[in-house]
Amino acid sequence: MSTQNQINGVVLLAEDKVELALGVGCDGALQKWLSGETQRATRRLIRVDHENQKLVACVVPVEEKHLILLSPQPGDAAVRFLTNVDFAYDIIEHILTDPFEALNIVDAEERLVFMSPVHERYMGLKPGEGDGKPVQSVIENTRLHEVVRTGIAEVGQVQRFKDYQRIVSRYPIRKDGQVVGAIGRIMFKGPEQLESLSRKVNQLEAEVAKYKKETARRQHDEEILATIVGESAAARELRAEIQKIAPLDIPVLIQGQSGTGKELVIKALHRLSGRAKGPLVAVNAAALPEALVESELFGYAPGSFTGADRKGRKGKFEQADNGTMFLDEIGDMPLEVQAKLLRVLQDKNVERIGDTRTRPVDFRLCCATNHDLEDFVENGKFRLDLFYRVSPISIRVPSLQERLEDIPLLVNYFLKQLSAQYDKEAPGVVPDVYDYLMEQRWPGNIRQLQHEVERAFHFAEDGRIEVRDFGHSAPQVGSDAEPLGRVHVYDVGGDTTTLKDQLDKVEDRLIAEAMERYKGNKKRVAEQLGISRSYLYKKLMLVSPHDEDTGT
Repeated sequence: MSTQNQINGVVLLAEDKVELALGVGCDGALQKWLSGETQRATRRLIRVDHENQKLVACVVPVEEKHLILLSPQPGDAAVRFLTNVDFAYDIIEHILTDPFEALNIVDAEERLVFMSPVHERYMGLKPGEGDGKPVQSVIENTRLHEVVRTGIAEVGQVQRFKDYQRIVSRYPIRKDGQVVGAIGRIMFKGPEQLESLSRKVNQLEAEVAKYKKETARRQHDEEILATIVGESAAARELRAEIQKIAPLDIPVLIQGQSGTGKELVIKALHRLSGRAKGPLVAVNAAALPEALVESELFGYAPGSFTGADRKGRKGKFEQADNGTMFLDEIGDMPLEVQAKLLRVLQDKNVERIGDTRTRPVDFRLCCATNHDLEDFVENGKFRLDLFYRVSPISIRVPSLQERLEDIPLLVNYFLKQLSAQYDKEAPGVVPDVYDYLMEQRWPGNIRQLQHEVERAFHFAEDGRIEVRDFGHSAPQVGSDAEPLGRVHVYDVGGDTTTLKDQLDKVEDRLIAEAMERYKGNKKRVAEQLGISRSYLYKKLMLVSPHDEDTGT
């Protein structure tokens, strides 16, 4: 037998008299100390230090006497708990009788030695009825005997009792390194509580996932809309309009002057729509030869005309299936093609050239133009029924003149792009440059500004961009020379070299006034002045040499 299981001494006290003493209890000094402790203390266990030996005294009241059993101390934690906590036995009693956390204990022989009263009642047993019996014969589906055999704990396991499931944990108990038994604890009254907790956790996880998804969507949207550079009221309003309209699966008409960034708006609409995973097919209706418009848009059947692909070819509408179809400069589309486009929008079917069968298509139509389509309708250049089909929602892209305060942001945005493109450090910008650029008229809008910044990027010296880097002979701010991009308007009086110079100045002034009157609509300016659009472009290019008739 281990020394920890031995009784080292016995003392029987009647008030302050010793009626019986055995072993270490025969020590008079110890008897006197124990007599004083039992009179003062209400605890049933007392720590005792006797001749360098640590003992524990178990005080058992017997009628009006105290029987004190002296034995070696067990583990320090247990002794501290039992000797320091006056209500230690009350805690133990609570644990053993807790109605919400039952306790089962088996010994090394796998016999049940204790079962909580609440569990005995649940199992239909009388108090102590299962004590001493093999645990398997008392508790169905138990594994306490397996824990005794293996010495391995089983935590958070599901065990069925009668018609209910319970969540239990099983722990081996060791003494001197040997498994002497096992404890089974029912951690929850039933799986209902665990299920309720699980539902709450799942609900919280779902909310977190929802917020994460929403945050990711917002970041995605912000990245896309960041291509529409600017913090002016006009730029912010444009971004808000795009974000609101993008999810709507209906046609959109984008209107604005050349170079304002209509194509960027279309791309943002597509990427923020439910068709973002589908294709974005772009067609510049103005750039297509009239003879090829139908074959490009509708496709053709094998052998439908000389030089046709023998396998046939899909048209742009078919290519845009499940995606977005972008028709740029739709105002320049021939009337006969407009009629066929109208039929496609109505029937959602296309018929290839030379074919007799139709093919279903599903796309969202986005169109762009720098013309006034309502004016075109009045003049018979655009079908009214098609106009209503392509413009249930219209977005107007502001000109650069309407958002001059965005020029510093645009300049730095373009410089950053150029730096990455040419793998070259972006030059700094002298503050005067922004003032200079914001004084210009910019008939070519953002595209013209981009071209000017790119040229300045290459001409910049000493790692910084100055006013002189814009144009071949850009004037300094505050000089008498005309700013970049402005049409020259001179007083015809004064000294001039030739009559041609005088006429050029008058012509420049008339063009400038017409451009302002018609808000940059070059077609109307050309018609008003009785000149061709190509000649008008040439005159504008002499002042600001940029290709203004490409893109959007």
